[in-house]
Amino acid sequence: MATETGQGTGLKRSVGLFQVTLLGLGSMLGAGIYGLIGEAASELGSAVWVAFMVSMVAALLTGLSYASIASRYPRAGGAAYVTQRAYRYPLLSYTVGLAVVCSGLTSIATQSNVVARNFASVTGIDAPQSVLAIGFLVILAGILFRGITESLWLNAVCTVVEAFGLLLVIAVGVSYWGSADLLEFPAPGEGAVEGSVMLLVAQGAVLTFFSFIGFEDMLNVSEEVKNPERTMPIAMISAMLMATVIYIAIAITAVSVVPWRELAEAAGPLTLVVERAAPWFPTSLYAGITIFAVANTALVNYVMASRLLYGMSRQGLMPEALGRVHRTRHTPYVAIGVLLAIVVLLSLVGDIGALAASTVLLLLIVFTVVNIALLLLQRRPGEAKGRFEVPTFVPALGALVCAGLIVVRIGQGEWTAPIIAIGLFVAIVVLYYLTGVGRSGGIDRFIESEAGS
Repeated sequence: MATETGQGTGLKRSVGLFQVTLLGLGSMLGAGIYGLIGEAASELGSAVWVAFMVSMVAALLTGLSYASIASRYPRAGGAAYVTQRAYRYPLLSYTVGLAVVCSGLTSIATQSNVVARNFASVTGIDAPQSVLAIGFLVILAGILFRGITESLWLNAVCTVVEAFGLLLVIAVGVSYWGSADLLEFPAPGEGAVEGSVMLLVAQGAVLTFFSFIGFEDMLNVSEEVKNPERTMPIAMISAMLMATVIYIAIAITAVSVVPWRELAEAAGPLTLVVERAAPWFPTSLYAGITIFAVANTALVNYVMASRLLYGMSRQGLMPEALGRVHRTRHTPYVAIGVLLAIVVLLSLVGDIGALAASTVLLLLIVFTVVNIALLLLQRRPGEAKGRFEVPTFVPALGALVCAGLIVVRIGQGEWTAPIIAIGLFVAIVVLYYLTGVGRSGGIDRFIESEAGS
């Protein structure tokens, strides 16, 4: 059903299986792989593919939980919605929702500057980076306001282009397969921390885990998907499997064409692979492909964040205005506008890498909370089941894996991100009490209305 708001209009179910699958695939492929492969090589040597395999299995547990949740509760609000439904504790739901929003905002702001820098480099336009970044953000906001169908068709175009870029790497480098030892790990002192192979793989899995987390982006558009109870699980699982095949093939190709030590030091690892394997291919064209990948990451996160704020507003966790939907465009235009103002300011700050790294920890906490939420809902009497149910061991293992990744991440000894994450958590809690969310009657009405649904 299309959800209703006080304005008499709501989000429109107009998204099909093809579009939502490409949304997930585009989110997972994203821009990260273009630099991530080098960073992963520095930690795991030529065994990069092992990290992608392990992280895929780890992410698949949480992905299956999200697929089950989407089948049960195809609503905007994502993690915040299922947390509120399971725990019925507004502060936790509010914190979970804003943690996800923060991760989206830092990603959008970061990618806007990357797009601006690369666009100026490729086109030769002499304009301030801040102007180009803001222009890019305004265009994105306009597309989101226009409609979810237009937004996801743009995503589809960007996903096809970025997938072509990755498939090109595989195509030109597949003849090199078999030329490298795919189980050569760095020796102590070669850039990797000392420890067992299992510890190296675990640290590599933490690094590559976030290549597979497009399920939160997908869940937040489920209220606009046709037949979501069936479509969402198929789309989520399909996107993860396709991304896994591409990533493992990319990892094997990269270390086969370029020695992993050289790959780890390259500014543009995949560009270097193409230069070596296909010197006839213009590198400027590959830089253009990267722009599509970066822009797609920003687009997907913008769609997710706007629907999350809309859903939280409907739950009484955010101001009512953020739940307003345009009468003719059927988009949450107030949420889109508010997010635009915030990301423009963030894009002007400059380097927010430490802030982005801290939201990684917050997301792992969110995934732990969501997995446990599904466990609670599975065991609650009278709770309706979805068309895609998973055994209880799936969310249980998903929660344990995410908690374990938090421990590994903190155990790496870099304390900047954890400290910022704690600061963000405290700020969210303070904001919760300052805005009086816990005292509003909207949450009580939400719980009452959802009790029978």
